[in-house]
Amino acid sequence: MAKMGGRPKVWGILENAMQFRILRTLPELENIADEWNRLLEKSAVNVPFLRHEYLVTWWKSLGGGEWQSGELYIVTAWNDVGELIGVAPLFLTQNLSGGPALMLIGSIEISDYLDLIALEDELPAFAEGLLEHLTGPEAPPWEVLDWYNILEDSPTLPALEAGARKLGLTCTLERLQPAPRIALAGDWETYLTGLDGKQRREIRRKMRRAEGFYAPVNWYIVEDEGTLDDEIDALLDLMAYDPQKEAFLSAAMSSQLRASLHSAFQAGWLQLAFITIGNEKAAAYLNFDYANQIWVYNSGINFKFQELSPGWVLLAHLIQWAIEHGREHFDMMRGDEVYKYHFGGVDRFVMRAQITR
Repeated sequence: MAKMGGRPKVWGILENAMQFRILRTLPELENIADEWNRLLEKSAVNVPFLRHEYLVTWWKSLGGGEWQSGELYIVTAWNDVGELIGVAPLFLTQNLSGGPALMLIGSIEISDYLDLIALEDELPAFAEGLLEHLTGPEAPPWEVLDWYNILEDSPTLPALEAGARKLGLTCTLERLQPAPRIALAGDWETYLTGLDGKQRREIRRKMRRAEGFYAPVNWYIVEDEGTLDDEIDALLDLMAYDPQKEAFLSAAMSSQLRASLHSAFQAGWLQLAFITIGNEKAAAYLNFDYANQIWVYNSGINFKFQELSPGWVLLAHLIQWAIEHGREHFDMMRGDEVYKYHFGGVDRFVMRAQITR
């Protein structure tokens, strides 16, 4: 494993020593899967887009072709007993302005939330040590650290500001998109009671209409990996009814999505759900069931069944399922689509952090 400057860099952290090691190849990255995911589970920010299997899959296609080139530059920190205590999952590329930038792996379009990985009480020291290294002679050439999609309440942001200030760097924060999230109540009726009265009545009306429809209306969550490719095909077909999504789903992006869903299924956090009307799939939701939350990643609707509102009905069933299974939040993630607020979404925002010398 490559080490900075040929010798491990040591940085004081609490009562331990922080040793930095740099990962620059895919095999090096793949070798620390268990340590990475164990740290993520305890990290100040624990989101599915920081899972090791997700980011490895993303890297292999550079986000389904979003980036034409890049070089891994993952900064890891280890304590004096050999435990992983920090990860900055970075790569060197040209950013949207065309300059050399160190960006977070997963940037920008298909990973709703990104961040550093560290325990909250160790994050300030990790961020400062990271910035000290990145401004040192061993670091690759960069003009900006350009980090997208960090949640506004992430402790990484104040840690970066403090570290930048101490080292004489400029840190700029920019608010990007809303990311509505629904706090789930103890039961379905309590959840509905908390909604605006008009929206509560509308959800109930649509669900009753589906129950009374002349053709059977059913929904399910995919559980058999043997059928997963066929189900992914069906998802892509439903997504393609939306012209914008159809344009987005290039061959490379579709392949990236398929690989990501397989890795999420194998790791146990994929929730791919469909609603059927008669023998036809009418709508799908691609979610992640992770860290006791449901994360809504994408969806597709067959407009042939639009009058029955299959997307709303399926979403209502999935929220009810989440409540019954003790999930704490239903995260609608990036985007301000109106339906997210009809179901009780409350805005958080994702930020862009830029650090320049």
